[in-house]
Amino acid sequence: MTGEPSRDAIEQAWQDLVATARRTAAEGLVVGTSGNVSVRVGPLVLVTPSGVPYDRLAPGDALAVDLDGRRVLGEFVPTSELPLHLAVYRNTSATAVVHTHAVHATAVSTLVSELPPIHYMTAALGGPVRVAPYALYGSDELAAHLLYALRGRTGCLLRNHGTVTYGDTLAQAYDRTAQLEWMCRLWLAAASVPGRTPTLLTGAQLDEAGKKLRGYGQT
Repeated sequence: MTGEPSRDAIEQAWQDLVATARRTAAEGLVVGTSGNVSVRVGPLVLVTPSGVPYDRLAPGDALAVDLDGRRVLGEFVPTSELPLHLAVYRNTSATAVVHTHAVHATAVSTLVSELPPIHYMTAALGGPVRVAPYALYGSDELAAHLLYALRGRTGCLLRNHGTVTYGDTLAQAYDRTAQLEWMCRLWLAAASVPGRTPTLLTGAQLDEAGKKLRGYGQT
């Protein structure tokens, strides 16, 4: 992406970002000011600020950094997870990133190194979702672990922490977050039945579902 974005493009992207951040709170994927959202507009990355309730963010509060993390727009301090967001933009085709502390996904991150393929929507994230090893939030170490877990995937779990997903749009990134949380809840429910072991999908079944999902929806 090259060229400076227009003011209208920045304003619209900020409006969409705030709406997405508020949705993560409204739908129980974060508590308080936890979690964060970003969207790329040309060479800029608009991102939620650190420690500011989403319902307080106004149109004039737009906050943007460049890919080196230098603030180029706004007065707020960027989220402490900025290294995580920038790592995704530098190393993938992402246009939007959503990070949450979703309860079921975080619980699963403490139990396994990879979310078992309990449902065909696993294919929508590129395959079985990996768990990135624990590292201090906001650290370069966490960003490095994240990139390893994201290889060939559009989402991952962060051990004892939460979720990260990305997409071509904020809507797509959010949908992947919601699907990931739902699959984690599904696996926890199935795995909790005494004396029973959940059936899992094979690699061939996931490949078949992935091919069909690529043609899903309206053109």
